[in-house]
Amino acid sequence: MKILFVHNFYGSSAPSGENSVYKSEVALLRKNGHEVLEYTRSSDEIRKQGVWGLIKGGFATPWNYFSYREVKQLILAENPDVMHVHNTFPLISPAIFWAAAKTRTATVFTLHNYRIYCGEASLSRGGKPCHKCLDGRSVFMSLLHRCYRQGFLATIPMAIKIASHRMLNTWNNHIDSLITLSSFQAELMEKAGIKKELITIKPNFLPDAANPVTWNFRENKIVFVGRLSQQKGVHLLVKAWELWGESAPKLELIGDGPDRYTLENMVKKVNLTNKIHFSGHIANSDALNRLAKVKMMILPSICYEGFPLVICEAFAMGVPVAASDHGAMGSMITDGVNGKLFLADNAKMLLSVVQSVWGDDKLLSAMAENARSQFERQYTSKVNYAKLMDIYNSACEKRKKKLLTP
Repeated sequence: MKILFVHNFYGSSAPSGENSVYKSEVALLRKNGHEVLEYTRSSDEIRKQGVWGLIKGGFATPWNYFSYREVKQLILAENPDVMHVHNTFPLISPAIFWAAAKTRTATVFTLHNYRIYCGEASLSRGGKPCHKCLDGRSVFMSLLHRCYRQGFLATIPMAIKIASHRMLNTWNNHIDSLITLSSFQAELMEKAGIKKELITIKPNFLPDAANPVTWNFRENKIVFVGRLSQQKGVHLLVKAWELWGESAPKLELIGDGPDRYTLENMVKKVNLTNKIHFSGHIANSDALNRLAKVKMMILPSICYEGFPLVICEAFAMGVPVAASDHGAMGSMITDGVNGKLFLADNAKMLLSVVQSVWGDDKLLSAMAENARSQFERQYTSKVNYAKLMDIYNSACEKRKKKLLTP
């Protein structure tokens, strides 16, 4: 099969899970003998241009005629079976889905976030979940609240893109299969107006996962892995550990972000420097090695997560996960089986749930085994490849029927 992969890479200064997933899928398909073509752009192209780059990106976001033309020419020249799109923001634009119109090339779109309906992309505002634009099927609230980068002018291109492609019905008429990463995301997209028959759930995967560390050789430690920001709810961990007191286990915070300085001051103020350690940003391989040696990971995100790849990584290492009970996390974690769920944005509930299992090695080790089993059932390269081929074949059949319909 010949597949055209399309992706706008985010800036190199901001590592992205979407970039990693794109590269992993390209490598997976090539490994299995498929011919993979690539059409990519990078946000670095405009970041280094300053204000002119921002203007250029703003104009390209709703409809980039140049990308449309280039992809159209590529499709006509190469005649791929499938065009699989991961990200069009900001330089490629959804215009490329129209480039495949009336051709035999089926279109597949992996939805890594909520940007097709939400100007902020994560269905959040002010650090809390927000459904107003999605539920109201309008961009008015995003403009009113300046949702993209807290700027009215910055939000305008996003609002134009959302409104215009909703009006043009791009998502229903020019996509043969929409891949969502969780059942939660699938339900939201159907509620927003995308036809149910177009939506397929396919989680991301982790290639070449090592075997878990034997339980008895693990440290009595809990980790958080991610961005240190308000949305990730790391401050709730500090509050919970303050309530836990001297009997609390070691907590390692792996990652960096805008709230690190504030969090470090919080930890000093409550005299928890002997309990909570900031490791900062470290290489992914080092983070995985540290993750493999602990007995639990906690993700207290206040806002929704598209698909936290770090949960997939934890499950691969046989590490149970305690997380907020909403978004994709609520569908990835089965309470008491492979981890624990707690009420989002509630430090006391977080503490109560973690304390209910911490110290019970028999229960924790059983959840660890279940976590690894779920990884093997859902998140391996082999499972992902089979699912991806089913999606491609189904999309091709839909495209054939579409071409035969007058």
